[in-house]
Amino acid sequence: MTRLSARAAAPALALAAALALAACENPQKKKEEELAKNTFACQLNGERFIVRFVEGEARVLLPGAQRVTLYQIPSVGAAAGVRYSNGNLELRGRGTELVFIADNVPTPLRDCEPYAVLPPAK
Repeated sequence: MTRLSARAAAPALALAAALALAACENPQKKKEEELAKNTFACQLNGERFIVRFVEGEARVLLPGAQRVTLYQIPSVGAAAGVRYSNGNLELRGRGTELVFIADNVPTPLRDCEPYAVLPPAK
């Protein structure tokens, strides 16, 4: 390649590299976004309550950072909503209207909304 043709090719190579870089997604970011689709943040007695629904399970992060897995209990009819339990704790409801039951005491979860992935701290 002559100097002139190398200079002429530089912008095309830069564009090709930029397009290739843009086509590559950050796999960690993509995974976080996919998980967030089935994750909800709520308030339980004024504290943060996170629930992720995954293949027949509700994985819960309770206030105080305690993790609990609840297992889906089949419901009868579409109007019944969802029900998850591990024998001690239970989660019931429809959509974002959820009730958490601990020690046989039902407590409505407040302000449930899809979990938002926060950008990394700078």
